[in-house]
Amino acid sequence: MKKTRISLAVTVTAILALSACNSGSSSDSTAKAGAQSPLPATSSSAPVTPAPESTAPTSAAPTAGAPTSAAPTAAKPSTSKPATAKPATSKPPTSKPPTTKPKPPAGLDERCLTGRAICIDKRTDRLTWVIDGKAQYSTDVRFGSAETPTREGAFSINFKSRDHVSTLYHTPMPFAMFFSGGQAVHYSADFAARGYNGASHGCVNVRDKGLVQQLFNETRVGDKVIVYRSAK
Repeated sequence: MKKTRISLAVTVTAILALSACNSGSSSDSTAKAGAQSPLPATSSSAPVTPAPESTAPTSAAPTAGAPTSAAPTAAKPSTSKPATAKPATSKPPTSKPPTTKPKPPAGLDERCLTGRAICIDKRTDRLTWVIDGKAQYSTDVRFGSAETPTREGAFSINFKSRDHVSTLYHTPMPFAMFFSGGQAVHYSADFAARGYNGASHGCVNVRDKGLVQQLFNETRVGDKVIVYRSAK
């Protein structure tokens, strides 16, 4: 037992002597040890300032199995149809035919073709009642003698008298339509009885009483009276 304690003491003494010997050359040994077996680098204790994060969005790569983003919706084409310019359809110029006066019915004067007119032809001894160029009816008439001729020209009815009596000759003039002074279109009993064997004093005698009465009822003051002589 004593021997064991003595040997322990010797061993401790030897160790202490060895430690005192190595303490003087600790730097050399440390350098040699550092050269032979490098120690791991110790991290600096200074706080590391993290770099500022970029605010720009980063496009993350799609992960496997993750749903891919839908393809951008294609813009629908405009449904408005483009305006199609219609070709100009220019109408061919229409040349107006030369204005020609319509030919009057046989025997009628051109002045009888407009309005309302009692048209009296001294060559054919005919009276024709005309409205807007259309003959309504006609009848036989007679005129004044060479001493008291019926005046020719364009006149108008200026006075009407149903049961007129001449103040000059004191003869009846029924259904009188005056157009030039004392001259008038009227019914003549003498013409109805004698025909063309007699003559008037300048008036236009009508022998068809019913027709002259109708004419008297249809005419108005202001209607034309055209007395003329037609060409053969």
